[in-house]
Amino acid sequence: MTENTYRWDSKDYAQHSGAQQRWAHELLAGLALRGDERVLDIGAGDGKVTAAIADRLPSGFVLGVDSSEAMVRLARKRYGAEAPHLRFEQMDAADLRFEEQFDVIFSNATLHWVRDHRPVLRGIKRALAPEGRVLVQMGGRGNAGAVLEAMNSVLARERWRPYFEGFEFPYGFYDPGEYRPWLAEAGLRPLRLELVSKDMQHEAAESLLGWLRTTWLPYAERVPAGRRGVLFDEVLAQYLKAHPPDPDGVIHVAMVRLTVEAVHA
Repeated sequence: MTENTYRWDSKDYAQHSGAQQRWAHELLAGLALRGDERVLDIGAGDGKVTAAIADRLPSGFVLGVDSSEAMVRLARKRYGAEAPHLRFEQMDAADLRFEEQFDVIFSNATLHWVRDHRPVLRGIKRALAPEGRVLVQMGGRGNAGAVLEAMNSVLARERWRPYFEGFEFPYGFYDPGEYRPWLAEAGLRPLRLELVSKDMQHEAAESLLGWLRTTWLPYAERVPAGRRGVLFDEVLAQYLKAHPPDPDGVIHVAMVRLTVEAVHA
């Protein structure tokens, strides 16, 4: 994204992003697509959600953009040749280069990677057709709070502290009160702007470890590659100490999403 470019392991992410995909499909159900729209998917990742959008557009088109070259490469390999109405491009969310081209602009589990959302929203406004609509969801205020507590507890330990000197919280987890003025500034009018609680479930510790490893990259990349596994093992143990599995063996992570539905002001 705009402030940092992380080295994504695209295949590892694809294997451990099931919750993000489920939440994306919940969002898609609310789009009520006719089938002829032009759709922009910001933060296409490995492409599976963008491809699902394409399935709903027999007479339309979807472009998936992502800042990660590895993700775009994987998406093109998996889905890019399957449908003429589906395309992927590498592009930063804060540098969208479109003018009134899209009827729908969609994004799921992406924009919290950007701390300053104002240029993103200006680009969305420019890209949106006059009667178009926006539906995005991202991590919101309080998201993954218990995971962050475990992470901070581990990072305070002497063996990890030197790696995180000067480290700043990398995510933009905002609430409706913060977001509303940015929408107005960009020329967008919110139809829906709310925090939504989500229960992320992992069937085993290895699943949670995979999610930590593949989505908390700002922390991983502060540590030498050979020690990252040890770091996340400690974070996992700290989290499970405070939040053990339920009687069925399922591990729960309380998440908070900021949902934004908007149109031109």
